[in-house]
Amino acid sequence: MTTEEFPDSLAGVLAGVQRMIRRRLRDGLTTPPLRGAQVELLRLVAAEPGIRVSAAAKELYLAGNSVSTLVNQLCQAGFLIREVDPDDRRSALLFPTPAAGARLHAWQTRRGALVREQVERLTEEDQAALAAALPALRRLAENLHEEVEGT
Repeated sequence: MTTEEFPDSLAGVLAGVQRMIRRRLRDGLTTPPLRGAQVELLRLVAAEPGIRVSAAAKELYLAGNSVSTLVNQLCQAGFLIREVDPDDRRSALLFPTPAAGARLHAWQTRRGALVREQVERLTEEDQAALAAALPALRRLAENLHEEVEGT
């Protein structure tokens, strides 16, 4: 593989792995699946309860109206609670429901088991190569994040 081909190959492999994980996790669901953006928003709200819709949009790199649509969907599904911000009555604060916590926990448990199972099928050399690549992949993710944030 040439130096010119590497970035496209890396991006393709990372996207393919993520897509296959999502697909495999959807197979065993007993409830309607959530879309990727819905899960991302739920994960963010669970990590930062009380986050404003505008802050969530900025963090997820989505338009405010797109996040508002996701919020409406997730509130209707019983996964989010939207409250008026007491400091700014024009803004809404988002909180996860217990159902959201249970759904996220089940998803994380299933994802961990799936990835663990697949990694264990690899040779020791491949496992070591993946482990050695993690710091570089984290730096890549941080660089992408910083570039978008402008820091």
